[in-house]
Amino acid sequence: TAVRIHLQTVQSNCRFGPKKGKTSMEKTAFPRQFLNEEFSADSLEAIEAIYTDLLTREIDNPDSLLAWCSEWSEIDSVLAEEGARRFVQHTCFTKDEEIDARYKEWIEKIRPGLKKIMFDMDRKFIASPALDSLPTEKFGSWIKSVRNSVELFREDNIPLQTEESKLDAEYDKVVGAMTVEFDGETRTIPYMGRILQETDRNRRESAFNAIWDRFGQDNDKIQDIFDRQLQLRHQMALNTGLDNYRTLRFRQLERFDYGPEQCMQFHDSIEKVILPLVKERAAKRRESLGVEKLRPWDSSVDPKGRSPLRPLEGGTSLVDGCSQIFGQVHPDLAKMFSLLIDGDLLDLDSRKNKAPGGYQYNFEEIRVPFIFMNAAGKQGDVETLLHEGGHAFHSIESRHHDLIANRGAPIEFCEVASMAMELLGAPHLDVFYKDPAQVTRARIEHLEGVISLFPWVAMIDSFQHWLYTNPGHSRDQRTTNWLAIMDRFGTNEMDWSGLEQIRSSRWMRQSHLFGVPFYYIEYAIAQLGALQVWRNHRKDPEGAIQNYRAGLSLGNTRSLPQLYEGAGIRFDFSQEMLEDLIGMVREEIDSLESSLAKSSG
Repeated sequence: TAVRIHLQTVQSNCRFGPKKGKTSMEKTAFPRQFLNEEFSADSLEAIEAIYTDLLTREIDNPDSLLAWCSEWSEIDSVLAEEGARRFVQHTCFTKDEEIDARYKEWIEKIRPGLKKIMFDMDRKFIASPALDSLPTEKFGSWIKSVRNSVELFREDNIPLQTEESKLDAEYDKVVGAMTVEFDGETRTIPYMGRILQETDRNRRESAFNAIWDRFGQDNDKIQDIFDRQLQLRHQMALNTGLDNYRTLRFRQLERFDYGPEQCMQFHDSIEKVILPLVKERAAKRRESLGVEKLRPWDSSVDPKGRSPLRPLEGGTSLVDGCSQIFGQVHPDLAKMFSLLIDGDLLDLDSRKNKAPGGYQYNFEEIRVPFIFMNAAGKQGDVETLLHEGGHAFHSIESRHHDLIANRGAPIEFCEVASMAMELLGAPHLDVFYKDPAQVTRARIEHLEGVISLFPWVAMIDSFQHWLYTNPGHSRDQRTTNWLAIMDRFGTNEMDWSGLEQIRSSRWMRQSHLFGVPFYYIEYAIAQLGALQVWRNHRKDPEGAIQNYRAGLSLGNTRSLPQLYEGAGIRFDFSQEMLEDLIGMVREEIDSLESSLAKSSG
């Protein structure tokens, strides 16, 4: 079948393995209507034959066009799943030579050929005389997207995009291989985050330095990767007839409802509204820790000197605990999450030679989500799984759409699905912590993370705007600009003396810069949407969940503002909205801290 992946090496601690067939659920849920069940998308030749048949058909009347679109969508789904499975295996096992070869075959041989075919399909579609007969609700967003893709397509960019993807894979490989020797054992970088939460300040400093010493060993290698990516992206823009990559990328990301100017205004609003609160919280942390200046290794420790929150030490596993939380938010969410558990669609634990970060990826033919992350026993792992679970629910809620184009959504709304689930799940952390004070601590930490997210997003997004509107810049110029941005959105409570080289390299740990350029402002925009969902839930829990799920079920059939409206919220990242929602967060933190003080007093 199309989902078969012929691999010999399967690590026992990866819950997702190569399938030698489909599960019973996969066989019956969304069977193929057009493609033979024996068809496998494992070679460009086989794929080309399928699309050639579509490209030679007549689609000059509504019935023939509708049937053609349905078959096209099924084929695209099969291809998307093949690519997804190869990518997932690559991120799970970055050092496996057979997996690496199959992934490189996809990005070097198959995907480049597909891009030309996709362009021919797109062009045939929008040229059909029956196009205007298609129902707007089902096809409107897709048609707009296809027209945009046709306008941007340049065959000269295909080999550049291929090289760009190979460089991103190389970044994953470099970072995934990083380990440090600590406490006489070999530790992964995600695991070292646990040490940064411990109360021993000298030990935290040692851990911080160990992490960044290891990162520094590959500094030049990472810079080389990024330099080449910048060159490739600028050339893509020139090939498209545009002055810079930012303009091209905004079009590629289909940011039809806002542009660079609105992003810059958002940066300004974050500086005015959020930064004072961040500085206030930093000063409070410094005072609680009893130190003259905060150092970078003081950011994750509990400011009251309490032991780190370790959600798994109570005996509840990460998967079981989050499943319970989803069920308490709404029983249907736990049922959806069980699809991932029963389908072996989770790879959660941190290990050597695993790509950094976390994600949720769709297997489009069988229409189920897969979750990848690097858990190391921290409270942040719970938040990450709640977050990725929200993405998974979005995938499941929208999988009823027969067209693959309608099963996605703009990233600015996808992140609402995930961030809202973090906020909705937070009150139910007692499944991990028996002590109510620990639940309160975890909720305060999470809300502080919500606040601190905004300046970091502004840093990364500002950096990208500068990077791509200043092509040909030197590494020294890049560093100077990055440090200026950090100065703008940083706090004078943090002392980086003696750590200047580390400070200048912090952006290198943000994998989005390498793999998905300009994908970062969405987190801050969507956080405002998620906070609105949370506000609605505080007033009317059942109604808020119904609206949330209704919005997710729309898939990609509406514009971005309409998707927000469908979820009972507004697409609005103005300064006024920011002030309103952050005021609510501040009040909640104050209330939680007050209750914690009373319980400990």
